[in-house]
Amino acid sequence: MTRIMFHNHRCHHDHDGRKHIFGTARVGKRGQIVIPKGAREIFDIKPGDTLMVLGDEEHGLAVVKAEKFRRIAEEMLRIFEKAPEEPPEE
Repeated sequence: MTRIMFHNHRCHHDHDGRKHIFGTARVGKRGQIVIPKGAREIFDIKPGDTLMVLGDEEHGLAVVKAEKFRRIAEEMLRIFEKAPEEPPEE
């Protein structure tokens, strides 16, 4: 069994309290990481939840709860189903 170690640094917040740095996590031999407890609590991540792993080769990885991602995607589809607004006449 590979142990994944999380270095428990103090959680840092930005001025409005909505952005966080939880510390670092080490990737195990099987590519697994441990999501820090503070992050799991703030983002309500529980055992068995499905997460989406998104990537941008310039900016890195993002992890999003699949249900939140689905809600965003459904909203985007609803927007595209509406007829486009006519441009104002000049």
